Amino acid sequence: MEATASVDMFSKVLENQLLQTTKLVEEHLDSEIQKLDQMDEDELERLKEKRLEALRKAQQQKQEWLSKGHGEYREIPSERDFFQEVKESKKVVCHFYRDSTFRCKILDRHLVILSKKHLETKFLKLNVEKAPFLCERLRIKVIPTLALVKDGKTQDFVVGFSDLGNTDDFSTETLEWRLGCSDILNYSGSLMEPPFQSQKKFGTNFTKLEKKTIRGKKYDSDSDDD
Repeated sequence: MEATASVDMFSKVLENQLLQTTKLVEEHLDSEIQKLDQMDEDELERLKEKRLEALRKAQQQKQEWLSKGHGEYREIPSERDFFQEVKESKKVVCHFYRDSTFRCKILDRHLVILSKKHLETKFLKLNVEKAPFLCERLRIKVIPTLALVKDGKTQDFVVGFSDLGNTDDFSTETLEWRLGCSDILNYSGSLMEPPFQSQKKFGTNFTKLEKKTIRGKKYDSDSDDD
């Protein structure tokens, strides 16, 4: 009997909360409708123009990004192209890859998806064999490495899969979260809650990779180190 009474009480509490929430939503909607009803034609026209202008600006920004090569995951042929590409765009992710490294192909699949979703960011790939000077300058020694470039300056690196749950089966959202932590794309979720479940500690203890993690005497495949 006591258990039944507890369930009934809990149900009533939930029902009251639902009713209160519904009432607040209805009051908010009524308030918004009342504001619209009280607006004269000039005010409504100004509101309409303001929203149209915001839409126009958003469309112009989208077209500008597309004209600069955003919206697709592209390979650039040389390190000279890298400098031109990062000069043109505010946010750039460049995948330094090698054909023989299996994990580079895993990253490719996720980067294709993210490039279409995040037009605000340019996604590139560059073969390390064609970029010896750049790899030396950025001290890229572990493959794959993502260089995260903001305002023409390399701000951060994603080296291997250690920040992605230490697994080859990480989700696209996990990579999206990691890039969001560096503000190289607009991540809509919580940066304090990584999508992978096995290492939730990254949500509170996450720090940017130290450059020393990519120092070395020769290229290493991260997949070979596991």
